[in-house]
Amino acid sequence: MAPTMTTQLWLLLVWGLKYGPRTELLNVCRNAKRHKEKPGWEDKLHEQCSPWKNACSSVNTSQEAPKKVSYPYRFTWDHCGPMKPACKRHFTQDTCLHECSPNLGPWIQEVNQSWRKEQILNVPLCKEDCEVWWEDCRTSYTCKSNWHKGWNWTSGFNECPVKAVCHCFDFYFLTPAALCSGIESFLQSQQLLLRQWPLHPDVV
Repeated sequence: MAPTMTTQLWLLLVWGLKYGPRTELLNVCRNAKRHKEKPGWEDKLHEQCSPWKNACSSVNTSQEAPKKVSYPYRFTWDHCGPMKPACKRHFTQDTCLHECSPNLGPWIQEVNQSWRKEQILNVPLCKEDCEVWWEDCRTSYTCKSNWHKGWNWTSGFNECPVKAVCHCFDFYFLTPAALCSGIESFLQSQQLLLRQWPLHPDVV
């Protein structure tokens, strides 16, 4: 039987108490350039962001999620040519999760960066979501196995480093777990702790 919402929230709290530095774990927003100070009601978010009614993002922020180059991060998924729609939908959903969810408190960590003071790190993403993401992106292309650093930003948005070669995703990410950790610092989890595609918007 699938865990109830109460059970899932309890698991979030237990995880946060063990790993997170924050005291507020749920219904909070991180300190970043385009996040609200506190979550609030939004009923016109971008289609894939719409499950989050109590959101940390605004309508304008959510509309950036599916764009080729999103503002203000200036990050493009098409650094090795157009990404296939089945793959891109996972990155749009990932953006919605990070920008909209008010319940990522257990994984908020402080950083010293000009455009944000806090980041999301080591989120335990459901194993099934990692597997589907990897399967849908196997035939799209990238040039790096670590998306967290090492890009060429001279053009104003991310491009492949000099001498980096574009290959299919499964060349750089041999397993679903490798993809989740190499792209967004997710930890693939056997437990139903967090879903990229939420079963209930109040859970994540």
